[in-house]
Formats: sequence, C-alpha cells, structure tokens
Amino acid sequence: MQDHGSLPSVLDVHVNVAGRSSVLGKVKSRKARWSVRPSDMSNKTFNPIRAIVDNMKVKPNPNKTMIALSIGELSTLNQEAAFSFCSFLSGYLSSREEVASYYHCPEAPLEAKDVILTSGCSQAIELCLAVLANPGQNILVPRPGFSLYRTLAESMGIEVKLYNLLPEKNWEIDLKQLESLIDEKTVCLIVNNPSNPCGSVFSRRHLQKILAVAARQCVPILADEIYGDMVFSDSKFEPLATLSSKVPILSCGGLAKRWLVPGWRMGWILIHDRRDIFGNEIRDGLTKLSQRILGPCTLVQGALKSILCRTPRVFYHNTLSFLKSNADLCYGALAAIPGLRPIHPSGAMYLMVGIEMEHFPEFENDVEFTEQLVAEQSVHCLPATCFEYPNFFRVVITVPEVMMLEACSRIQEFCEQHYHCAEGSQEECDK
Repeated sequence: MQDHGSLPSVLDVHVNVAGRSSVLGKVKSRKARWSVRPSDMSNKTFNPIRAIVDNMKVKPNPNKTMIALSIGELSTLNQEAAFSFCSFLSGYLSSREEVASYYHCPEAPLEAKDVILTSGCSQAIELCLAVLANPGQNILVPRPGFSLYRTLAESMGIEVKLYNLLPEKNWEIDLKQLESLIDEKTVCLIVNNPSNPCGSVFSRRHLQKILAVAARQCVPILADEIYGDMVFSDSKFEPLATLSSKVPILSCGGLAKRWLVPGWRMGWILIHDRRDIFGNEIRDGLTKLSQRILGPCTLVQGALKSILCRTPRVFYHNTLSFLKSNADLCYGALAAIPGLRPIHPSGAMYLMVGIEMEHFPEFENDVEFTEQLVAEQSVHCLPATCFEYPNFFRVVITVPEVMMLEACSRIQEFCEQHYHCAEGSQEECDK
C-alpha cells in the first residue's frame, strides 16, 4: 500500500462531499433473505418472432440444405441463425463457448449458458441494471466511480446511493458506510475492480469483506471487471466470483481495455449463480432484454477465438509494462509539485490527483482548476467532480512517455504560477 502519511483535508472528502454528509447511522433494517426478481422492464420485453420460433419443436430435414427466408439479412452465412434466434440475440453459441472457456476456473465454473454477449461492456452494465432494478428501487455505486452508472440508472428511474472509497487506504471501500446505505429497496451493489477512475486494485482480503456485506444483506453484485488482469506486477487481480459461492454475481467485461480495441464493441455478462438465487428468471430476463438490440457484432464474434486464445502473452506484458512505467513516471513528477497529492495506481489506466485547493485560492473548485489548465497549458485532465469527487482530477496514463513527461512539466509550470501559501503556513513555504 502506498504510504501517504498524514494526508491533507483535500483527501477527506469522503466525510462530506459536495455538501452531502456521510455520517454513519444505524444500518437500516432489512430481512436477511435472498429474493432476486427480474424487473418489470425485462418481463414486459417481448419479441413475437422469438415467442413463435423458440416454441417450434420441428427440426430441419437432415437430407436437405437449410434455406432460411426468415431473417432480413443479405448474407448466406447465417442460415442457421433462423433456427436459433435466441442465441443469435445473446451471442452465437460457439462465441459464448469461447468466452466461457476463457474465464472458466474450478472456483467459478462457466458454461455457454452463463454468458450473454453484448455491444460493449457499457451495454452489459445497462442490461444488468435493467434486469435487476425497477423504478424507485436503488443501487449502490462507488464514489468516486464511473459516471455511466448514474447516467444509466437515473434514466431508468433507479435511485443511486453513493458509497465512499477511501483515498488514504488506496481507495478501499468504507464498508461501514456502504452497509449503512442498504435498505429494503436496495437491489444491486456495483463493485468496480480494478477501478476507473482510481486505478486501484482491491486485495483478496478486502474483496472477501465486500462479499461478506453482500451475503449478510442478501444483495447481488454487479462486478464491473472490464480492467480485469490489467494490474501491475506488485498487485494481483482476483475475479470476485472466485471468492464466494454464496453471493450471485453478474460480472461484466469486454475486449475494449485489455485487448485495446474499444471500437469493436464486444462485451459480455458472466452469470455466476451457483446457489441458483437468480434462477431462470434473471437469465431469461437478460435474454429478453438482449432483444432490444439485435445481437452483438457478428464479425467480432467470429474473431473471439483467435483474440482470446491466440493473443501472445508478450502483448499483455508489453501493455502492462508501458502503463506501469507511465504510472510511476507521472506519480513521481506530480508528487513533487507543491499543492498536488497524487495517489499511486495499481492497475487500469488512470491516476487520481488531489488538489490542495487552499493553495490555489483563485479557483473555486477542480472544474475551474482543470479548465484553466487547458486554457494556459493545453493539458486536459478530467475534473473528478465528473466522478462525484470534487477537488481531484484524473490523469489517463496511456499517452506515449514523451507526452507524459511534457504534460507533467506543463502541470508543474501551471501549479507554480498559481500556487499560494495558505494562511499560517508561510514557514512551510519558505522551506
């Protein structure tokens, strides 16, 4: 764990963020029993073609070549899709088998039936939220956290409750505060590991504590693991589903990050439900919701076997070496700048930097700080208000080393120009 000593008040925003106090109260009463039901939206999603074709018991005449005149597609390569409309929507069987095989392990076994292919990881997250939550119910979302969770949830009328990550503990979850948010309307806990925007990686011990809360409160987990295995050499990624058979987990992933092909829009949901808490209802609900977009890209599905099984290990090694080198470089450079407090990442593609706003009095907040940084230095970092975490900014560490060095140099110049000693700290500034 990176030791930051006694961190300044800028890192204490988990106590009061944007005027929202997170003083802990008693955990709200909740019946400790599993009862996971599919949403009204999934139950109401109906495709008449599927309803008819899926109930056809007839098999084609094996003595004659199948001629499909049922799907409006200018291709002779998808004749079998006419008689497997369901699997076409949630991914071809062979493609789902490849994903299941790639992620299967004794601690978290998977079959093709446990895999839903989606148009990118973002759609995987959307489908999971849509199947688990009804309007008026709530989900638990990390702060700071990926902004899409709130965007998707609130568009569906789902309440978002923010649980705090602790910067002084390398962004571990404040578990007591998390559990205090759970009530009878809580239907899902989102766990993002490795983290966007923090670049943090949870230890096995911390993940087990998270699972203990979910098991005790009977809350299923949506595990956003799109950055899985993108961890630096001093850390280890532990897939959440490998650590518990008690908690039902929908794990979301995809090709975009680890394989560096975000535009290919291939994601997946892995259904881990060894105690049959989701049952067929959640599985059927996910399949129904897949009908809202008619299947993920068939070209990329066809390439999945090669991508998953034939990508040389040196590719992964080189990617992680590059990211870790940039992370170390960026952290070292920014840690030396008065007024900034970077937190060293352990994985993913990001680094969070605290701004000691009392030393930059001309700026009201992180938004103004980063806006002026663009205006003066043409360096664009996202203000962490985007992630519900004011007075920080996020750095993406994927640019070439020479650009990373130049960016850090410009940030240093900017801070030196705008830095002021806080009242009563002149002696420190004179050192």
